[in-house]
Amino acid sequence: MRVSRLFVPLAAVSWMLVVVMPAPRAQETPTGSSSGAQTRSGATTPAHASVSFATSDDCVACHNGLTTPSGEDVSIGIAWRASMMANSSRDPYWQASVRREILDHPTAQAAIEDECSICHMPMARATAAAAGQPGRIFTWLPVAANASGDHRLAADGVSCALCHQIGPDRLGTPESFVGKFVLATGPSRMVGPYQIDRGRTTIMRSVTGSIPAEGPHLRQSEVCATCHTLITQALGPNGSHVGSLPEQVPYLEWRHSAFKEERSCQSCHMPAVANTPIASVLGDPRDSMAKHTFLGGNFFMLRMLNRFRADLGVEAQTQELDAAAHATVRQLQRDTATVDVTRADRFARTLEIDVTVRNRTGHKFPTGYPSRRAWLHLTVRDANGSAVFESGGVNEKGMIGGNDSDTNPLTFEPHYEEIRRPDEVQIYESMMADPAGRLTTGLLQAVAFVKDNRLLPRGFDKRTAAPEIAVRGSATDDGDFTDAGDRVRYRIDVGAANGPFSVAVELRYQPISFRWAENLRRYDAPEPRRFVSSFDVMSAGSSVEIAQSNFVVP
Repeated sequence: MRVSRLFVPLAAVSWMLVVVMPAPRAQETPTGSSSGAQTRSGATTPAHASVSFATSDDCVACHNGLTTPSGEDVSIGIAWRASMMANSSRDPYWQASVRREILDHPTAQAAIEDECSICHMPMARATAAAAGQPGRIFTWLPVAANASGDHRLAADGVSCALCHQIGPDRLGTPESFVGKFVLATGPSRMVGPYQIDRGRTTIMRSVTGSIPAEGPHLRQSEVCATCHTLITQALGPNGSHVGSLPEQVPYLEWRHSAFKEERSCQSCHMPAVANTPIASVLGDPRDSMAKHTFLGGNFFMLRMLNRFRADLGVEAQTQELDAAAHATVRQLQRDTATVDVTRADRFARTLEIDVTVRNRTGHKFPTGYPSRRAWLHLTVRDANGSAVFESGGVNEKGMIGGNDSDTNPLTFEPHYEEIRRPDEVQIYESMMADPAGRLTTGLLQAVAFVKDNRLLPRGFDKRTAAPEIAVRGSATDDGDFTDAGDRVRYRIDVGAANGPFSVAVELRYQPISFRWAENLRRYDAPEPRRFVSSFDVMSAGSSVEIAQSNFVVP
């Protein structure tokens, strides 16, 4: 009997599971196989010899039906399948971006697909690498619920067996970054953070073919760092290597902050609940059970996956994706940043308003993929409620009013210490440039950040930061831009308007900036066309308020 891919209610799980015969592993590779795949930098990726992956349908029957003592449903399978981890291969923006890179660098298609599959289709790619083959993203797409073999492994995204098969080797070192995790092999290749009574391993071994073993390293940030520390290699017109870029390095940012000594990645993105079992069959309550929600900041993509779920082959239910998106926004609003009007004075017809923004996360905010941005939207209204000043308003296309980059792809908005005009707006973002200094949203064209004024985490000293995580641009010399926050002064001429004046300021966040979406419009291929069309439909909801403050100036 093979467990259905559907999420099986606990009541439907028969004790006959104890004698289930091992299900055939998808694309199991004989021991001794090794990888000869090369990255664009020429380095050989780890040999994933004797890899064997169970897909999520093998795991969920026993790891659903979980509730806390207060009654909260923390079923691992249900939480995971509505996450970006589960949908990493379905992400239409990722698919469009990979296609864009291939169209920009056609001679490097094989290398691009191989490297971009390492972390978005990790099980299919590791299986291919073990057989001496590269990853083939567009061969494995589209993903579908009835897929099998490599297609099913690709569809499973960053699945249970991937993370729980990562061994402790090289973790936290540069040799483990860019998806160079080392997979455990052998009968005890599946690991978790708990010590398991050997008498209770029968079910898991019968379903997955693996004896679960304790792997305390899964609690460490260094596991997450393997795929969330990405150094991209820029390519010239002839495909030659022309430079590199620390595309996303939240682990390195965290390591340079006070959070290194206080909290791990998992403590925020997989918050723990107490006295809860990790399995619905023979599972004893654990002192600390990590939720598998993997909440980040990409509420917009979760909503896009939900809206176009049939076209994208999404398996999570509508209500699950909706709940995941709401939980993501809730975390952004509760745990991400604060904004305060710390001073507001009137001098004749001029208002001076100091706004302070503070980052509450353990890395820069925003962090991760460089399409993300946050900004200040400040509005001043007179005694009649009429707006006399506005900076940072956003329209239905997802464009920020006054932002140079949204109207002209060759320019960007600088970092400000003082704002005087409506067309000046404080945007916290990273802006990339190619070897000629031209702005770009192509990862394989970029060799440097010309602006990086993303908000710093507590304990982050910008003076001693390594080049990979350094502040870039005029924020470097802004004495009011530190790990304690950023202070921006607004000096506003209110003309003949009468007070009292109401000041409203909000910090907004957008996971996919308008320019990053717009630059895909010129690529005539199915994936970019699909994403741009979807973005156009949903662009009015592409940003969200995450903090706000109000003040009245007499």
